[in-house]
Amino acid sequence: MPLAESLADPVLDRLKGLHPKVIDLSLDRVHRLLAALGHPERRLPPVVHVAGTNGKGSTLAFLRAMLEAAGLRVHVYTSPHLVRFHERIRLAGTLIDDDRLAALLEECEAANGGGPITFFEVTTVAALLAFAREPADVVLLETGLGGRLDATNVVDRPAVTAITRISYDHRQFLGDTLEAIAGEKAGIFKPGVPAVIYPQPAEEAARTLAIRAETVGAPVPGWSVTPTEGGFRFESDRRRIELPLPGLAGAHQILNAGVALACLDHLPVKVDDAAVRRGLAAVEWPARLQRLTRGPLAEALPAGWDLWLDGGHNDSAGEVLAIQAARWAEEEPKRPLLLVYGMLASKEPREFLGPLAPFVTVARTVAIPGEEASLPAEDTAAATRACGIADSAAAADVGSALEDLTGRVDGPARVLICGSLYLAGTVLAENG
Repeated sequence: MPLAESLADPVLDRLKGLHPKVIDLSLDRVHRLLAALGHPERRLPPVVHVAGTNGKGSTLAFLRAMLEAAGLRVHVYTSPHLVRFHERIRLAGTLIDDDRLAALLEECEAANGGGPITFFEVTTVAALLAFAREPADVVLLETGLGGRLDATNVVDRPAVTAITRISYDHRQFLGDTLEAIAGEKAGIFKPGVPAVIYPQPAEEAARTLAIRAETVGAPVPGWSVTPTEGGFRFESDRRRIELPLPGLAGAHQILNAGVALACLDHLPVKVDDAAVRRGLAAVEWPARLQRLTRGPLAEALPAGWDLWLDGGHNDSAGEVLAIQAARWAEEEPKRPLLLVYGMLASKEPREFLGPLAPFVTVARTVAIPGEEASLPAEDTAAATRACGIADSAAAADVGSALEDLTGRVDGPARVLICGSLYLAGTVLAENG
């Protein structure tokens, strides 16, 4: 389904041409533009700044849902977007409108004066400018890549920082070890600002984060989550609460919800237990184990089939999906798991697929539409077969893949589209 042209599209296209690289980690250009605009980053409501490899967006979604359930106004900055750029900037509960976005981008473009600056840097500045001008109670900022040199790392004293799960990703920018990656993420820690840390499975990541927090002088609050029958228990020195399972699917979301709850402890706003429960139940975050029940793709499947969408693309995401696949495998009646899979060339398909492959019966691979950096479908199919999914082949597109899969098994099945947020975005756009 083609999108209507936005007033912001021409200026977004121009901003993409201001720097020869898509990624060039540095804060100098951001500080220069912020200064030219009168330092909007110094006039923000209390900020929660979140970095990590997996779970950043889900953590912010939990935070926003709980804060808004308490009647608070929340600004949110996330990336990448799935369908439209406007998704990245949420002003006091509403996605930024087209007129305001276009005006902000043009203002930043003019203030930049044609100087070199990356697309992410200049659009991050536009978001901060919008947040400084619109009243709100809290700002939620998600890093784009890393932390230390990320364009969002310009708030001198946020209310709280948080690190979600650390795993391998963007190695060409952040390093080849979990210690190096964790060290870059920990660059958002600030002296005297609480640093909420996800319980890292990798000891080297946990150790690095603890050392960096101590070195900076960032206190690390203690907290825990414990699964219970039908839910989980959150405990910290400021809150103890029994909760049902959160509204986002997957066992891993309990820990992401825990990070969000621990952040709430350190915000200068009141969110009572009733608002916490309402928010966790109402939370939405597309393309994170999202079940698609309507739209042309979902409706093309036979009766009794399920269609799921997930944008995960690294080893940790593969582990999370494998845990969910194992739970599905225990359900009665049994249904085979079929995969539609596409990935960027910068990712490692075998690392992602390794944990998930034992649960998959058939896979069809696709190139990501409109992405020059996509792995060719034939290469992805070869990687899929190498992971042990023998019935793997390339398909022309997602629709063709689904059509082919319906003829490969008897009876109802479950289809998972996965491998990239960019692929997820095209699926959401096509599915309406």
